[in-house]
Amino acid sequence: MPRSPVFTTTARRARLLTRHHLAAEHPAGSVLAAADGVLGLHATDPASISLSVLARDPHLTIEGVGTALHDDRSVVRMMAMRRTLFVVPMASVPVVHAGASLGVAARTWRRLESLLRGPTDPELGDIDLTAWIRSVADGAAAAVEQLGVATAAEIVALEPRLRTAMLPTGNQPWDARQAITSMVLVGLGCEGRIVRGRPQGDWASRRHRWEPGRAFWPDGLPELDPADARRDLAGLYLRRFGPATEADVKWWTGWNLGETRAALAALGAVEVELEGSAPGFVLPGDLDPEPTPAPVANLLPALDPTAMGWKDRDFYFDIDRTPLFDRNGNIGPTIWWNGGVVGGWTVRKDGEVAHRLLTRIGRAGTAAVAAQVADLQVRLGGRGVVPSFRTPLEKELAG
Repeated sequence: MPRSPVFTTTARRARLLTRHHLAAEHPAGSVLAAADGVLGLHATDPASISLSVLARDPHLTIEGVGTALHDDRSVVRMMAMRRTLFVVPMASVPVVHAGASLGVAARTWRRLESLLRGPTDPELGDIDLTAWIRSVADGAAAAVEQLGVATAAEIVALEPRLRTAMLPTGNQPWDARQAITSMVLVGLGCEGRIVRGRPQGDWASRRHRWEPGRAFWPDGLPELDPADARRDLAGLYLRRFGPATEADVKWWTGWNLGETRAALAALGAVEVELEGSAPGFVLPGDLDPEPTPAPVANLLPALDPTAMGWKDRDFYFDIDRTPLFDRNGNIGPTIWWNGGVVGGWTVRKDGEVAHRLLTRIGRAGTAAVAAQVADLQVRLGGRGVVPSFRTPLEKELAG
C-alpha cells in the first residue's frame, strides 16, 4: 500500500498564505474574493469583516466592504457554522445554508421551546409552544416584509409577542430576564426568511437592520439534501483549509462525528500525514504543494477566519499563545510573519495602531510588520476599534 503524502508545517503555511490571499503575490482583488478565499469572513465582531478584507489586499477599502454587502450583495451576512456569523459569497450560500444554517435554526427553535417551559412574563400557560413559537416567528417575518427594512424595535412594535420574556431561575449573573426577540430573529435568519442588512451605525456597529429574505433570493433558497450539502461544504472547506484533520472539520463545521465522517467519505477526501499532528485530509487531486511565497507580514483582526480556521493551531504557532486568546478560546488581533503568529496588535481610541512582537523575526520581518502597522493606521483614518472579545495582550496594548 503506498505511503500517504506528508505535509510539512512549511508547506501548510505556504498554502495558508496563498489560498487565503495573505501572500503579496496573491492579493484578493475584491471583497468577494477575500471572502471566498476563506469560504466566509468571520462576522461576530463587525469590525473584523472590514479588517479581514483590508488584510487581504492593499487596495481594498472599508467603503468597498459596505458596497459589496449592501449594494452589490455579492456577499451576505448569515449565521452558520458553530452558530457563528459569517460573510459568505452569494454563490456559496445554498450549500452553507443547507449544510449548516438549517441545523442551527432547528437547535435554536428547540432551545427556545425548552426555555419557554420555565417561568415567563407574561405567563404562557398550557399552550402548544411549538405552534406558538412558529406563529410569533411568522408574525416577525411578516413585519419585516411589511417594513422592507426594519430594526428589532420596529419589528417588535408590529409583533408585540416578541416582548415575551424568559425569567431568571437562579442567582447567576448571566441568568437574567431575556426577551425572546433575539432568538426568534436569529432562528428566522438561519432559515433565510430574514437577512441582516445595513448597520445602524458605521462599519464597526454591532447593531443592524433586518431585510426580507426575498430581497436577496426572490425565488427562495434552493432546497438541498442535507447530506449532499454537508459533503459539498466539507469540500469548500478543504479547498481553502486543507490539509485539515477530522477534528478540524468537525470543529469548524459544528457537525457531530458521524456527520463529519460521512461527509469526508462522500467527498472521497484523501488522507495525508501532517508534520507533528494527527493525519489530515485534502481533496482528491489536491496533493501538490504551493510555491513558497515571498516573505510577508500580515495584521489579522480578532476572530479572523484564518486564525480560527482549525481546531489544532500548533502548525502556525511557535510562541506562547496565552496572551492572544480570551478565556473562551477567542483569538484577538494577531501579527503574522511568513504564515506563523509572532505577536499581537490593537487600534487605540485615537486610531493609533499599537503592536508587540512576541518573538524575534529579524530586521526584515520587524520592518515589514512596522510597514503594515503604518499602512493600516492610515487606512483606518483615525477610527478606534475595540474587539468584542478582548484578550490580555490587546487590553494591555490599548492602555
